[in-house]
Amino acid sequence: MKVFKTADIRNISLLGHRGSGKTTLIESLLYVKDYIKKKGDVEAGTTVSDFDKEEVRRLFSINTSLIPIEHEECKFNFLDTPGYFDFVGEVVSSLRVSGSAVLVVDATAGVEVGTEKAWRILEERKLPRIIYINKMDKGYVNYPKLLAELKDKFGKKIAPFCIPIGEKEEFKGFVNVVDEKGRIFNGKECVDAPIPADIDISEVKNLLFEAIAETDEELMEKYFAGEEFTRDEIIRGLHKGVVFGDIVPVIVGSALQGIGIHTLLDFIKLYMPCPTELFSGERIGKDPTTQVEKAVKITDENPFSAIVFKTLVDPFIGKITFFKVNSGILRKEAEVLNTSKNKKERIAQVITMQGNKQIELEELHAGDIGATTKLQYTQTGDTLCDKNFPVIFNKINFPKPNIFSGIVPAEKNDDEKLSTCIQRMMEEDPTFVMTRDYETKQLLIGGQGEKHIYIILCKIKNKFGVHAAVEDVIVPYRETILGKAEVQGKHKKQSGGAGQFGDVFIRFEHSDKEFEFFDEIKGGVVPKNYIPAVEKGLIEAKEKGCLAGYPVINFKATLYDGSYHAVDSNELSFKLAAILAFKNGMEKAKPVLLEPVVKMEIVIPEEYMGDVMGDLNKRRGRVLGMEPNEYGDQVLHAEVPEAEILKYSIDLRALTQGRGEFSYEFVRYEELPENISKKVIEERNK
Repeated sequence: MKVFKTADIRNISLLGHRGSGKTTLIESLLYVKDYIKKKGDVEAGTTVSDFDKEEVRRLFSINTSLIPIEHEECKFNFLDTPGYFDFVGEVVSSLRVSGSAVLVVDATAGVEVGTEKAWRILEERKLPRIIYINKMDKGYVNYPKLLAELKDKFGKKIAPFCIPIGEKEEFKGFVNVVDEKGRIFNGKECVDAPIPADIDISEVKNLLFEAIAETDEELMEKYFAGEEFTRDEIIRGLHKGVVFGDIVPVIVGSALQGIGIHTLLDFIKLYMPCPTELFSGERIGKDPTTQVEKAVKITDENPFSAIVFKTLVDPFIGKITFFKVNSGILRKEAEVLNTSKNKKERIAQVITMQGNKQIELEELHAGDIGATTKLQYTQTGDTLCDKNFPVIFNKINFPKPNIFSGIVPAEKNDDEKLSTCIQRMMEEDPTFVMTRDYETKQLLIGGQGEKHIYIILCKIKNKFGVHAAVEDVIVPYRETILGKAEVQGKHKKQSGGAGQFGDVFIRFEHSDKEFEFFDEIKGGVVPKNYIPAVEKGLIEAKEKGCLAGYPVINFKATLYDGSYHAVDSNELSFKLAAILAFKNGMEKAKPVLLEPVVKMEIVIPEEYMGDVMGDLNKRRGRVLGMEPNEYGDQVLHAEVPEAEILKYSIDLRALTQGRGEFSYEFVRYEELPENISKKVIEERNK
């Protein structure tokens, strides 16, 4: 593959609801540009971009694939992203480095929830986009209705650049309104043809010309004067409108048949931005030493800098690191600095990927996307740069996990091996996390959904041969006391020679603080040098309560009396005496179980509000308030027991048809209702 300069590069993410045809579109793009002799098939598992074993088995994309394509002296770096919400991290990382997007819409399904979510992400990042309406050759397609739905959902910036010729099974091409010519599919490819007499493009053309006029004062004057725009003026005006986000072109086609593929490529070249056209041609980072903001110009003249946006872990090849060059030129055998880790790395080779096929390159210029192998320290989100030009770009803001599961190896001696494999998967997928709860001794994994976690486990099995099973999360309950008790703890032991003697009287009562210890000893009945041992004994004892063995919190212990033996007393004796007092005191001071309560922020469309609030009530939740956000959705604030939301992501998707999102954080512990408390204690003491 040739080396391309910045102005001739386009970086495009393919987004859309699952099943909209993104991967099939990539196959058609590769086919029409002669990269493959035969189009692969998703059902047969033969596509270029879906090469992972799990993708082939499940018939949908799990990872983002890099697919570079040359078209008319330009290089298009396509990033084919998954449509399932569980793999949203792949979308987030791709959009960090792409300057534009093609939003693929299934003509038979209309605007689906995945389309809405993709649009919102693009709006937040202010990225230019083209909408490609796929599957126009299928049944049940109503183009005017679909266009009206797009405008209703996404506003007046929706601009049809094409009008279909024929509908459903009769679909055979379209009219390119900009070029004022027809494109007819002849069974093999689309060829130019006259505009059918029954299609009037004047209204659509006038709307486009009006949008063009609004991009430039001179064009506006020309428009009102009734003068015709030249082709260069049309392209320049549309390009400006698309890049600024004022115009979103809509084109139609069939990825399976190969209809609209050449037009899509032409539109990407004409209307999508090169890397220098967005964000003033700069990327903002920081000086790693001073933390002062540093603007990096996207130009070959600057020293090298890049952001790592993806890592692929292969048990045979090793680690493949994907990055976008933000400035300078990268050549193989270069030594670069990883400013995120403050480590030097050697770039053994510069490659690009076409699915899982490696293509060696001589160099990569500013704005281009590429990869390298066998970097030792570098992870997704890190910055690589010239050691004499230190800069660190912001980390990629990945979504936090919203569902957790316990995990155990199928073979007991695989515990350490499983932990290592999970670490490797975390390098590949930053939205997947592992943590160990040292209180419950449970190894936990978290992800974006049940499917996400299950597929990660399948990958571990396929790549590393380690089998693992999931189990329910153990809720970290607590115990406390509501009453007051004064008890004695006396430890006395005689076994020849010096004995052991410690005697304490301690008052236990509830406290708003996690643990308080007070010394009210008078007259030296317990020597001062033994009092820290009493506190130490209580701290040790409170890790295991009397009801179900959970840690005890929110209590105050006051040492108010005791006695000692001049010879047999020591620190250990008083520590053991305190432990005895704790056990007695807890039983007598009305012990109760506490459960963790989390604060939730749930974002849902207005129409699902009643269902979601009703569901929260069933979960013993309390709604604190609600407010609309900038997109017209409702943001619901609630407090809910953690035990009730362990699999909430599954239920919320079902309640809202996938449109709901939530996050949560721990706030406090509250008393567990008696009927639930009994069940927890019985289960714990089995």
